[in-house]
This record gives sequence, structure tokens and C-alpha cells, in this order.
Amino acid sequence: MSMQSTDPIADMLTRIRNAINVGKREVRVPTSKLKLVVAKELVKAGYLSGVKLEKAEPRDEIVITIAEEGHSPVITEITRVSKPGRRVYARAAEIPRVKSGRGVVLVSTSRGVMTGLDAVKAKLGGELICKVY
Repeated sequence: MSMQSTDPIADMLTRIRNAINVGKREVRVPTSKLKLVVAKELVKAGYLSGVKLEKAEPRDEIVITIAEEGHSPVITEITRVSKPGRRVYARAAEIPRVKSGRGVVLVSTSRGVMTGLDAVKAKLGGELICKVY
């Protein structure tokens, strides 16, 4: 019996958070386009080591490498901002800075998912997906 999550992004972030807490090196999540883009943005920002898509039955999986062998995880805190019951949107000038610029916020804009800094540079607002520090 499979459980269907009402918020797949929150589920992915929780799996990453739990894997970090128990010292796992990688985590597997069911695939979706949005999850894959969010994970790739976290790799680009330097918070995850790698992301790859793996074929599996009945559904493909995203394999997220949290930290390389012998290295500690970069992520200290990862939280969901916008939730299905309460969506959070921000204009380009209102995008928050996380931990005085040491963290990153991911924003879903009309040009795709990007970091808050990139969204401000492009003068784009959108839905705040998550905060990572």
C-alpha cells in the first residue's frame, strides 16, 4: 500500500532532513519534474552533492546525494515555506534573505525555479518554495 502525499515537495525535504539526522549519505524519492528541478537547484547552490534519475518499477526515482563519502552535510536547516493550505508569494523586492545572505530561498517564477538572489537579479517574483541554510 503506497501513501500519496498531499505535498510532495515537503515530503522530499522531510526525507532529506531525516537522512541528514540519521547520517545517511543519500536518499531516494519518487520522481516528479518539480522535485527534480528543486534538487538540481540545491546542487547548483552547493547544498547537495548530486542528483540523478534512476529507472525503477513502478515509478522512477530521484537519487539525491546529500554529502560525499567522508564529508559532512552542508545543510543545517531546510524548511518548506509555501504549503498547499497557505501559499506564500513575494515580489522581487520582497524576497527574503535567509540568515543574512548565508542561506538560500528557492522561488518558483514564470521562468522556472531559481534561487532568491537570481530572482531578484531578474526582477521576478513568485511562490517561495523553501528556505535552506
